[in-house]
Amino acid sequence: METRRLGRTGRDVGVVGLGAWQLGADWGSVDESDALAVLHAAIDGGVTFIDTADVYGDGRSERLVGQVLKSSEGLTVATKMGRRVEQVSENYTLENFRAWNDRSRQNLGVDTIDLVQLHCPPTPVYSDDEVFDALDTLVDEGRIASYGVSVETCAEALTAIARPNVASVQIILNALRLKPLDEVLPAAQAAGVGIIARVPLASGLLSGKYDEHTTFADDDHRTYNRHGEAFDVGETFSGVDFTTGLEAVRRLMPWLPAGTAMAQFALRWILDQPGVSVVIPGARNPAQVAGNISAATLTPLTADQLAAVQQTYDDLIRPQIHDRW
Repeated sequence: METRRLGRTGRDVGVVGLGAWQLGADWGSVDESDALAVLHAAIDGGVTFIDTADVYGDGRSERLVGQVLKSSEGLTVATKMGRRVEQVSENYTLENFRAWNDRSRQNLGVDTIDLVQLHCPPTPVYSDDEVFDALDTLVDEGRIASYGVSVETCAEALTAIARPNVASVQIILNALRLKPLDEVLPAAQAAGVGIIARVPLASGLLSGKYDEHTTFADDDHRTYNRHGEAFDVGETFSGVDFTTGLEAVRRLMPWLPAGTAMAQFALRWILDQPGVSVVIPGARNPAQVAGNISAATLTPLTADQLAAVQQTYDDLIRPQIHDRW
C-alpha cells in the first residue's frame, strides 16, 4: 500500500487506515470475534494506522486494538480523549489528561501512545495555551509520542494547525463534505500537519447500498442522532439530510469506473485530495475491510470525475451544510 507521512508525527502510514469506532459501540452490535476478525483483516491487508478513542464502547475499542497490538509490528495507533466528561473548557487540564492517558495506555497495553488527539473539544480549547502546554508535558513525560486534534469545524482546524506542536488534524472529509478543501488542506500542507480524513463514507451513505427504505438498529447513531440528539449531527451522515444524500449518490453512480463500487470511488476521491495523509473508514467484517483497502490500488480519478463530485456538492449539498462546519 502507498504510504504517506503523517504530519509532524514523523511516521509513514498506509493511506487507507481503519477507524475503530464501530468496534466499540454506536453502530449496532459487533461481537468480539467479529471485531478481532476486522482488525486482523486490516493488518493482514496492509493497514498500518488504526484510530480509536477512549469513549468507543467506554474503552472496549481500545482494549480490542490493544489485543492485536501485542502481536503486530509496524502499527501506528491513535486514540482520542476528552469526551468522558462534561464538555466545558475547565475540564481540559493536565491532571485530567494524565488520568485519561493512564486509562488509555492500560487499555492499549502500551507505555507510550503513538498519537493522542483531543476529541472534538469545546471551541475555546483550541485557543487555550495551557491546554497545549499540558499536551507538551505529556510528550515530555513519555506518555505520548505526538498529539493532534479531532475537530468539528474548519475554523477549529485552522486554529489548531497554527499551533507549533500539533502533529495532525482529524476532520470530516468526503464527497459530501468539501469545505475542508478550501482552506484547511492547503494550510495543513504548508505547515506540515497531517490530515486524517474521518467519516469518509458519510456513515455509509457513500457505500451506495442504502435507499429510502433502509433502517438501522436502535443503538446505531444513524437512528438516534439524525438530528444531533446525542452529539454533533455532523458526525451522522456528515450532517446531510438522508434523502438528499441518497440523491447525491445516485447522481455520482454513473461516474464510477467499470467494476468499481461506490465506496471505493468515494475513498479514492479522498486520497486524490492534496494534503490528505490517511483515510480511516470503519468496517464490520473482513469483506468490508478488503473493499476499503482496494481503494488504494485504484487509478486516480479523472478531471471529469472530480468535477462531477464538485457539481453534485454544489447543486445538492452546499446549500444545506457548507456554512455550518
